[in-house]
Amino acid sequence: MGWADRRARRILRAAMALATAALAGGCFQPLYGTTGINGERSGVRDALSGVDVAQIDAPAATDESRLAVQIRNDLLFGFTGGGNAGPQTHRLVVKIAPSRAVISVIPTTGLPSAETYTLNATYSLTEIATGKVVVTGRTSTSVAFDTIGTQRFARIGAMKDAERRVAKVISDNITTRLASYFISGS
Repeated sequence: MGWADRRARRILRAAMALATAALAGGCFQPLYGTTGINGERSGVRDALSGVDVAQIDAPAATDESRLAVQIRNDLLFGFTGGGNAGPQTHRLVVKIAPSRAVISVIPTTGLPSAETYTLNATYSLTEIATGKVVVTGRTSTSVAFDTIGTQRFARIGAMKDAERRVAKVISDNITTRLASYFISGS
C-alpha cells in the first residue's frame, strides 16, 4: 500500500466520521433549550415553572429547617429562573434526612480532623388535576470538610458551607430529574 492509498483512506475515514456526527447531531437538543428540533417552543421551562414546591417539613429553629428552606428556594429558582411561576400543574413534595459523620480523629486530642455531611432526599411529583403521582425518586450526596486545627467558629463555618453545597446538589438533581420527566414523559 503506497503513500497515496494511506492518505486516501485517512480522508475517507475522516469524511465518514464527519458525516456520522452530522447525522447524529440532529437528534439531540439541549434539555433547557427554548426551541426544539423542529423549531417549536420547548415545554420544559414552562412545565417546570408550573411545579408547586411544598414546604419541606423540618423541626423549627434547627439547622435542618434552614437547610429545608434553602433547598426549596433553590428548587423554585431552578424551576422559574427567578421569573414568575406559571399555572400550577404539578406539586412536588420533598423529604430530607441529613447526617454528619467523623471521618478521622486527631489521636493526641481526640478531636475530629475531617467530617462528612450527608443529605438524603426523597421526592414525589403529583399531577394536581388528577392527583396521580407521576415521579418518585431518591437522591443523596455527601460533602467532606476539614476541621483540623480550626477554631470552633471556623469549624461551624465549614459545616454550614458543606450544608449549602449538599443542598445545591440535591436541588440540582431533583430539577434535572423533573426536566427529564417533562421531556420524555417517564
